[in-house]
Amino acid sequence: MNFASDNAYGALPEIMAALAREAGSAPAMPYGADARTEGLAARFSALFEREVAVFPVATGTAANALALAALTPPYGAVLCHAQSHVMGHECGAPEFYSGAKLIGLDGAAGKLAAEGIAEALAGMERGDVHSVQPAVISLSQASELGTVYRPGEIAAIGALARKEGLKLHMDGARFANAMACLGVSPAEATWKCGVDVLSFGASKAGAPMAEAVVFFDPADARDFAYRRKRGGHLVSKMRFLSAQLDAFVTDGLWLQSGAAANARAQRLAAGLQAAGVEIAAPVETNMVFARLAVETAERLRAAGAIFYDWHPPRNGMVTVRLATAFATPDADIDRFLALVKAG
Repeated sequence: MNFASDNAYGALPEIMAALAREAGSAPAMPYGADARTEGLAARFSALFEREVAVFPVATGTAANALALAALTPPYGAVLCHAQSHVMGHECGAPEFYSGAKLIGLDGAAGKLAAEGIAEALAGMERGDVHSVQPAVISLSQASELGTVYRPGEIAAIGALARKEGLKLHMDGARFANAMACLGVSPAEATWKCGVDVLSFGASKAGAPMAEAVVFFDPADARDFAYRRKRGGHLVSKMRFLSAQLDAFVTDGLWLQSGAAANARAQRLAAGLQAAGVEIAAPVETNMVFARLAVETAERLRAAGAIFYDWHPPRNGMVTVRLATAFATPDADIDRFLALVKAG
């Protein structure tokens, strides 16, 4: 019963089949000069309904760090949620690659709001040589709490970014889950709302190891190829990353994966609520935050359940995070719920 992370599960069969085909194909030029990688631009441009520049990388940390570095001068500041992945779980990689400073802001349900960002910007010393200068706003879609920005929320932040002369980055490590929840087109949830760059995640939704950085204005990507090489993410056999991404976005596979993980989370949350467990955050994607008695959490772990404490225990209760994936077995959900009810 592994609910620690969607990263705990394996790969989609369709992606593994694509890798097998690529492995058996004729020799191809290295470092992204192959037909599979070059074809990604057309594939992602069709997906997002406009011309984009797309760059495969191996990790989400690289996608976020290099994307932010491309948008931010070394004296710049990136405004993000205080609980965001870029802020707290990437070992300083965004600062390392960009030289910029990350500024964490509070926001309800794991999300930023245009009003809160505007207030933070009003308190910054614009044009003061002694202060970092705001350059980028970074949103996590879905958030660290599994909540989703609606297009109207993104559009309000995008309009603020334009007004203030800032760029808007979206960390889409769980973009598939967010889009499966929203039910709108990728275009309507990104560039049409003002997003400049998307870190498009595939690993959490079923790729063995592939992410992409998508620039909605190719001009913003003018030096990204050099940054990717300097950062160690210009893979020699790039076609194997590209094959994963190509299969992932073919015939809606990425959305099917996100929807499957989300449905399992809804089933888990409904079962917990039926057992009298408090759900601590809206369940919109594949994350369930539940308030359990400490002894219940210990009993579940003793029975083989794996999950993270989200906050330290307090007054005999602990908030835990339960993550589902496209391949989480229904039997594991049933057993976990039975153990909860048995207490």
